[in-house]
Amino acid sequence: MERSVDYIIVGLGLAGLAFAEELEAQGRTFVVFEDNSQTSSQVAGGMYNPVILKRFTPVWNAKEQLEVAIPFYKSLEQKLSGLYDEQWPIYRTFKSIEEQNNWFIASDKPVLQDYMEAELAEVDQKYIEAPFKAGRLRHTGRIRVKELLDAYRDHLKSKHLLKEEPFRYESIITWKDYVEYRGLRTGKIVFCEGNGLKKNPFFNKLPLTGTKGELITIHAPDLNLNYVLKSAVFIMPLGEDRYKVGATFNWKDKTNMPTSEGRTELERKLKTVIKCDYTVVGHEAGVRPTTGDRRPLVGVHPSNDRLAVLNGLGTRGVMIAPLMAKKLYQFLENGLPLDKDVDINRFRSKK
Repeated sequence: MERSVDYIIVGLGLAGLAFAEELEAQGRTFVVFEDNSQTSSQVAGGMYNPVILKRFTPVWNAKEQLEVAIPFYKSLEQKLSGLYDEQWPIYRTFKSIEEQNNWFIASDKPVLQDYMEAELAEVDQKYIEAPFKAGRLRHTGRIRVKELLDAYRDHLKSKHLLKEEPFRYESIITWKDYVEYRGLRTGKIVFCEGNGLKKNPFFNKLPLTGTKGELITIHAPDLNLNYVLKSAVFIMPLGEDRYKVGATFNWKDKTNMPTSEGRTELERKLKTVIKCDYTVVGHEAGVRPTTGDRRPLVGVHPSNDRLAVLNGLGTRGVMIAPLMAKKLYQFLENGLPLDKDVDINRFRSKK
């Protein structure tokens, strides 16, 4: 006898987790396929921040994203009995008086007032290069993505909802009322494969560019930061005098392997920011699922509405994944239209 579920999810990064959690909250049945081929969520810095710190402008749709994301992670902490949301302020150092003035102008805008403090912030200049001080951001923090994904994986395993094996696209058979996959009947398949979407024959024409990012972890006993520092690199406290430092952006290399070039670049930039000794104790890499217009890829296949995609979350996956999962669910189950900014129909001629 064939087993039947409402949904099959392919991929268990932030997108797959968020959609699985939405299905569970709605009482829908599902199973997740995950082959561990993509690492972008696992190695992500995990910061959430509603302000683009290069130009001091608001992140697209940030308010709505955070209104969904913060309660989402709080509920997961309760459900999985873990601490995954670390609420750290972010300090953005300034390179000049002009940057200070740009910060003051931006912090006075209504859309940014809740997030940007108008007064300059002091940093410990004994160990940090900050001759023009810094600006402080509120309502920011870090999601411990790897720990969360590991715990959620265990949660799914305990319910026999996780298949740790490659997904075989050629085994999909679409019937009038359902989709069949290797003896498993389902109403819909949702692909949340990150950069692995490039190998998906149903959605590989979508313009997922993919951007490799590398991070290092350092041990720096003298640094003593109790906030995230953003300068030439970001420096994020991990506890026990360890800090995550990142990140690089490489649009050519699509592998998940750390490189000596990436480490050299990060250390070169790091040495322009801190003035204390450190030791590199870790080095990671992953390919972010980015798009040219920096908007997610959400929707259904043009000729088979039983196949859906939730992808392209880019560098802000922790903020946007919970909201996009809700939007996709409401679209698939209740016919609520997707925002034009995220609907894959914006690339209709390319599919």
